Amino acid sequence: MSSSSLYNIPIVDLQAQHRKIRSEIRHAIEDVLETQQFILGPAVKRFEEQMAAFLRCGFAIGVASGSDALLLALMALDIGPGDGVIVPPFTFFSTVSSITRLGATPLFVDIEAASYLLSLDAVASFLSERGRIQGGQTMDSKTGVHLKALLPVHLFGQCCDMAGFTELAKKYSLLIMEDVAQACGARTLMDGPAQFAGTIGNLGCFSFFPSKTLGGYGDGGLIATNRDTLAEKLQMLRMHGESSKYHHEVTGINSRLDSIQAAVLSVKQRHLKKWCAERIQRAKTYDQLFRNTSLVGKQVICIPTVPENGTHVFNNYVVAVQKRDALKQFLATQGIQSEIYYPLPLHLQACFAGLGYRKGDFPQAELAATQVLALPMYPELTTKQQETVVEKIRAFYQH
Repeated sequence: MSSSSLYNIPIVDLQAQHRKIRSEIRHAIEDVLETQQFILGPAVKRFEEQMAAFLRCGFAIGVASGSDALLLALMALDIGPGDGVIVPPFTFFSTVSSITRLGATPLFVDIEAASYLLSLDAVASFLSERGRIQGGQTMDSKTGVHLKALLPVHLFGQCCDMAGFTELAKKYSLLIMEDVAQACGARTLMDGPAQFAGTIGNLGCFSFFPSKTLGGYGDGGLIATNRDTLAEKLQMLRMHGESSKYHHEVTGINSRLDSIQAAVLSVKQRHLKKWCAERIQRAKTYDQLFRNTSLVGKQVICIPTVPENGTHVFNNYVVAVQKRDALKQFLATQGIQSEIYYPLPLHLQACFAGLGYRKGDFPQAELAATQVLALPMYPELTTKQQETVVEKIRAFYQH
């Protein structure tokens, strides 16, 4: 049963989106069924070219999921045992599990209080305190691992300070791998024109999980790059490391974007710019509604901010609130779905206990985990629905 049938106002209403593009989707799927080419067929090639053109990058490689995109990107960058990757503790699990699966070491750095993004200042301090440049490489003076990569996460639809991270990467000889799972369509300011998230670092990893700004009808992912050598390697890695049939240059995995998913995504990508604009407009509506309540800065600790050096496409509209868990439960009784992203930072997850982190190590991430609440957000969300959400939140705090 879908969330839209369980709640009067679901956190995302995919049925409403599907009703508007049903005919286009059916035609696209029928075209694939007629060809009977389901694995890396023409539909995948078309979508990859479409995404590369949209992102204005050299190459786009379709893979089976966003989690696989992260894993394959790390594999393409030859990250493994003895390597360290700087990463925030406040993100989805696969951002970090992809690192540990390859035997590399995640090195957590805290987030910014207002945006929940990896803190540029905290990363700069970490590198200044622990980074030791030796022979063109940077070593971590505490763990002894090679500081090889920086993994900023464009969380909730907003862009990290990529200009600042790029400068740090140059100074300390770091690779950059962007996690763009929640920010397809967002842009960030660099020298010159704004660039799409996922096209600034060595590799950008996208997820097409159904609830994303660009979501499929199942799992799917993509890796963007401007480097032909990395693109060629990724094309092998997603096919068991094959350079030609039954000839394996490297040890890869089976991770290919399905042709049917590619066909669906090709249709939906043509609507992405409009959908992102509609998300931004609905975020502005939420902002105004909250400001009209006098809750902001009090019970509603803060509402989302838009980065000065980038855009926010609002994959999620996330507020920080007092009595978060009780508010979530109350909203559910009113037929309003909300979600907590994320209730426990990754440095405190049981499976990462061996890394040696403790409660109190990353206070901003730990505080965010007790306060954040994602409210309904999707292009089809009506002003009346938003008014209801905010009115119910106001009622909860005034009770």
